[in-house]
Amino acid sequence: MKNTRTSSRKQQHVEITLSKDVSFRTKTSGFERFEFLHNALPELNFSDIDTTVSFLGKELSFPLIVSSMTGGYKDAQRINRQLAEVCAEKRLAMGVGSQRQAMEDSTYHRSFSVVREVAKNIPVFGNIGAAEVAKLKDASKVQKLAELIHADGFAVHLNPLQEFLQPEGSPDFHGVLSGIELLVRQLNIPILVKEIGAGISRDVAKRLLNVGVRIIDVAGAGGTSWAGVEIIRRKNENGRPSRATQKNGKFSEESFTSAFWDWGIPTVDALRQVCSLKSETQGLTVISSGGIHGGLDVAKSIAFGADLVGAARPMLKALESGGRKGLIQKIDTWMMQVKGAMFLTGSRTVSELQQRQLVLKAQ
Repeated sequence: MKNTRTSSRKQQHVEITLSKDVSFRTKTSGFERFEFLHNALPELNFSDIDTTVSFLGKELSFPLIVSSMTGGYKDAQRINRQLAEVCAEKRLAMGVGSQRQAMEDSTYHRSFSVVREVAKNIPVFGNIGAAEVAKLKDASKVQKLAELIHADGFAVHLNPLQEFLQPEGSPDFHGVLSGIELLVRQLNIPILVKEIGAGISRDVAKRLLNVGVRIIDVAGAGGTSWAGVEIIRRKNENGRPSRATQKNGKFSEESFTSAFWDWGIPTVDALRQVCSLKSETQGLTVISSGGIHGGLDVAKSIAFGADLVGAARPMLKALESGGRKGLIQKIDTWMMQVKGAMFLTGSRTVSELQQRQLVLKAQ
């Protein structure tokens, strides 16, 4: 049976992020507070700079992931096809949007599977929400979602804030960690865990590491406010309260929701907290995302300890405003900015950039 509610919600999310200002209002990612210490004697040729990295067993030309965005409705097939085509051409990694709709019915399966059809050799990972993971008895349903896109890895997105604010949200998070552990044990591909814009703290990261997770996307505050997206959706739904608040008495919906627009851990702070665990955890891969606005933010993320960087909304906006050509131009610009930062800090490789010093900007 076709689940039109989930499909409609996925479409609304994309339309709102493209047409409305859903940035954080009073909080930034934090990258603007820092700058690189300039190296006037880099002792390397620009042509020697190597931005290749490995992720999920495959080589990337550049440490960038076109992060999980969409799927599960008609036009998502076009969007995912074009994103995947560009990722294949530029040798970047890609994550699909939440596959909850694909778990519920098969109507829009091709909006997900088209990614692997056109991008056969890049790392691709699937995606399911924490509320669904909490209900799992075994990994069979997620295994089918992974097989749908021939996934190299699978992401669980933690979104308690979004589920709390969403009119049809599922703020039932008891058992999420056990569900993640189940997937780590039963799936034969790596499990990624990511937030969607409110950040992952050191404590949460340690709990994830304790159940075997080794890839964490901090997805901090400062970029797209998914609380903001849901607040706008709520207004469009005539203020319909979320499931979490329906039975909690009378209160001002607008005052209640607006208080959470800027909730979350800034990306830089989340990144530094999670990367601090690398010294005590072998094989930990950290992804920086949330408020990545250009190549210098990518470079700073790596200098703070990230192994890769993810971006979603900037890539989607570039695609929708300029097509594949516009998206490629955006990526090429970011790549040149990262190479510039590497040259000007004397970093021939990405691993050398991870060792470079960032300093607070003068006030």
